[in-house]
Amino acid sequence: MTATLRATDEFGRRAVKDVATIYGFHATVLHLLGLNHEMPTFYHNGIKRRLIDLHGRVIKETLKA
Repeated sequence: MTATLRATDEFGRRAVKDVATIYGFHATVLHLLGLNHEMPTFYHNGIKRRLIDLHGRVIKETLKA
């Protein structure tokens, strides 16, 4: 049994179905390492910033497969 989670165009260059961002990929990798992707922060120019920024979310559909 095969499951298709994402799909690309006929050349494999661009995502066309269930597009994931690089922020989501990073959040998922941190989740798999056992880290909360919202917690790691650092100071930059006097502002406290998150490592993944505000766009990242764990791609749970990939983890279920």
